[in-house]
Order: sequence, then C-alpha cells, then structure tokens
Amino acid sequence: MDLQNLIKNLHPLEIRVIRTYKPKEELTSDKLQKELSYKEGHANQAFSWLSGKELVTVVRREPHTYFEITELGKSYAAEGIPEERIISFLKEKGGHPLPQIASSLNIENKDVGSAFGVLSKEGVLAMDSEKKAIYTGATVPQRITLTIALLKKAMNSENGLLDQGTLSSDEVAVMSGLAKKRGASDAPFRMMERETVVYSLTDVATEVEKGLEQAGITGEEIGTITPKMLTTGEWKNASFRGYNIGIPPARIIPGRTNAYVSFLESVKDKLCSLGFEEYDGPLVETEFWNCDALFMPQFHAARDIHDVYSVKNPSHAKSIEEPFLTNVGNTHRNGGNTGSRGWNYDFDHEFTRRLILRSQGTALSAHQLANNPKIPGKYFGIARCFRYDKVDATHLSDFYQTEGIVLGDDVTLKTLLGMLEMFAVEVAGATEVKYVPGYFPFTEPSIEVHIKHPVLGWFELGGSGIFRPEVTKAMGIDVPVIAWGIGIDRMALMALGLNDLRELFSTDIEQTRLRKAKM
Repeated sequence: MDLQNLIKNLHPLEIRVIRTYKPKEELTSDKLQKELSYKEGHANQAFSWLSGKELVTVVRREPHTYFEITELGKSYAAEGIPEERIISFLKEKGGHPLPQIASSLNIENKDVGSAFGVLSKEGVLAMDSEKKAIYTGATVPQRITLTIALLKKAMNSENGLLDQGTLSSDEVAVMSGLAKKRGASDAPFRMMERETVVYSLTDVATEVEKGLEQAGITGEEIGTITPKMLTTGEWKNASFRGYNIGIPPARIIPGRTNAYVSFLESVKDKLCSLGFEEYDGPLVETEFWNCDALFMPQFHAARDIHDVYSVKNPSHAKSIEEPFLTNVGNTHRNGGNTGSRGWNYDFDHEFTRRLILRSQGTALSAHQLANNPKIPGKYFGIARCFRYDKVDATHLSDFYQTEGIVLGDDVTLKTLLGMLEMFAVEVAGATEVKYVPGYFPFTEPSIEVHIKHPVLGWFELGGSGIFRPEVTKAMGIDVPVIAWGIGIDRMALMALGLNDLRELFSTDIEQTRLRKAKM
C-alpha cells in the first residue's frame, strides 16, 4: 500500500472521519450529521469513498420502517378523522341520514358510508327505523383514540415521520390500517422502509491517521477561496489543500434552448416582423371547424377513421356557433349565398359536432375568418396537428404546421407565391424550389410548394391557395383571402441540416446540444 499516495488523495470529508473516530467504533450517517455537522449527502459520500479505499467496513445493516404523514393525514389532524367527527355530530345533533351527515360535515358520501359500516359493527352507531344514523352511547373504540394520538405525534415530530421502533404494539396494530406503501394519497400515512448501514474504521485507517498527523493534515484545509477571505485577508494564514493540476476540469455545459424551439420562435419573429398577428386555437376540434367550415364534404375520403383521431368521451360538442352552422350547412346543401351549387347532400348536424384532434392548421384560419378579422389583415398561427399516418423520415403522426391568411381587395395569387418563396428560401433555406398545382376542397386555385433536400430529395413543404367563396362568404367575408399550411417540421428538417423528422424530438441530449451549437 502506497500510504503517501493514499493520504494525498483523501478528501477533507474522509480525513475528518479518520481523525475523529477510532477503529471498531460504530459509525452511521446520522452520527456524522450530528457530531461532524455533515449533511446527509456528505456523510454518505464520505462512507462511499472510504469503502472504496478499504478504510471502512460494513458492520451490519439495520432495517427500519417509518410512517410519514400525508396531506390527507394533515387535514385529519387539523379537522378530525371522519369517525370522530361523525360521532361528535350525532352526539350533538341527534339522528341524521348518511347523505345529510356527509353534506353537513363536508365529507364524501363514500367516506361517511365506510365509517358508518365500521362503527356500526363496533356497536357505536346504528340505523333507526327512519333510516337515520344514531349514536348508541357506546364507548369510543380505542383505535380512534390511538389514531388521533398518532396524527398529533406525527405533526409534532421534526419531519412528519414516526419510527415503528418507537411505537407501542397497539399503535403498530392501528397504524397497519392507516398506512400504505404506494398510492398513499387516500391514506393518512405513507409507509417507508429504509436501511441504516453501520460502518467502522479498519486497521488500515489507523496507519492513515498516523500519517495524517505527521503530515499536519487536519481536514480543515481550505479548498476554495471566497470573496470574503480576499476582503478580510484571512487566506494569508490559512492552510490549503493540495491540487493535482493534471486532472481534467469538470465539464461545464451552459444551458441552451432546444434547437427546434429556437427555430419555431424564429418563424414567429419573421412573420411578426412582416406585420402578421398570431392566432391560436384548441387541440380538440369539431368536425365543423376542422372540415365542414372549409367546404370539405362530410363524405370526403379524409374523414375516414384512419385519418383522424376521434375523442371518445365526450364524443360530441354541445353546439356549434350561429349563424356559421346554418351558413355552412346551406353552402354544403345548395351553395347558400355563395353562388355555388354546393355538394348537393343533406348536411348532417349531428356529425358536424363530433370531436376530433385537430388534423390540419387550416381549422385556425376558419376560426379567424369567423372572428371578425381586420380587412386588410394578416394572421398566422403555429398549429400542432394529429393524423393517423405511418411514421418515417418525412411523416409524423403528431406534427406542426404554420398556418396563415392574408385578407384584402388587393390580395392575389402573386401575393401567395411571394409568401411561399419566403418560407421555402428564407426560412427553410432551400436552394431548389418548385410550385405545382394541387387540389384542396377549400381553395381555388391550389398550389403545393416543393423543395429539394440534399439527402431526401424532393418533398412537399405544404399546400396553399385562395379560399373559395364557399369558405369565406359563409363566414361573412367578401374579399379575397390567400391561405397556406406549411409543414414547419419539414422546414426545420432543411434549415437544421437533418435527414429525419424524428431527430427533431430525439432523446439523445448530446445530439441535441450539438445541433443547437451549430445554429
């Protein structure tokens, strides 16, 4: 054993233990906390280091059971346990039906029923001929008295803990019905099992202690210079710990925002700088706002159960706002006042109230059209959407879209193409862009914008177009409206230099840090 090297590598926490205690003396974490003023973590760390150097050995392990008072237990301690309160109530007020007892004492019906069942078996309460609970005059059971005493004892303890070893056999028996190990939110006590490890110094520690004394090392050496030491000058007479300058320093990792979150914020900043106002909406939508208000027929293929997620409970909204329900229903039936022939089918007012997870950001635009928007006006939103889709490099079942509309008499297709170019070139950073005709039930003409990824090749960035009169006039808007729904995840894929959408939500923290550092 290289004694000098061992001494050189001892931490002050270890040195103080070695110099304070003798071999064979029993040591525990609590002992170090009380006598050396260690924190619990410091005490455990000291034992861990000393064990690794074979300077302490484990003498034995002592299991302990503790009972910690819960929030429910604290409320019982303050207000009284249900059994105690029910007995006192019936003593003072006479017989009452159980629901009235629950209402008067602000106790849940199930708790009153449970307490009555136990107390009636013990002969303390009974039910008279009028179905009223009455107090029989019997002596209050000892378990209630002991329960009250245990609650008070726990409240008066330093940390709300009761050691099973300090309880009487009767108290332990009562506690078995009051405490739970797991899911203790509905119990007054939580049971916790802990283990106290007892250590003692080894014979090697004696040799080390002699070496420390010869070297004049006390364990009180200064390891950090503070501003106070510099101000008072006390560092001049202090003894310092030795340091090995060859040891690499601890890794310092500065906090950073997630790269994708920063990208989302940059898109918002870009649009706000162009004078757009942001809108938002609920994740759970009705078929009405998600599809019907966008002139998507109720028999459209996208309504298939495999494309949207339905809400099980509640399954339908209570109502749809008027006059939009009537206007949209007439537009679907016969075109209403839009100049269109509509879809020529009987609009289903029950189906339109069905609740689903929002499948497209355009639902936000439909809401905004009905929200008396400014004309001219520019609006956008960042919408989280959900579709039943096969997950791959360019598809997710849970994704984000940036959705927007521009209203005004001077709005044209050229305005829309300018917006699409901004998203593709300035936001996504694409160098190759193309625009192809598309089809959406709610826009005419409709345009898809595609960009070329260096690895994945060409893929669609999003759809856009000019809202049809069937959409705008049903909402009371009588000017041209351009609209787009761009896959913001796909823009990030290009802008952040990724090859798979799933990397945006990676659990690999090192890759996430690296991605942010490259931004």
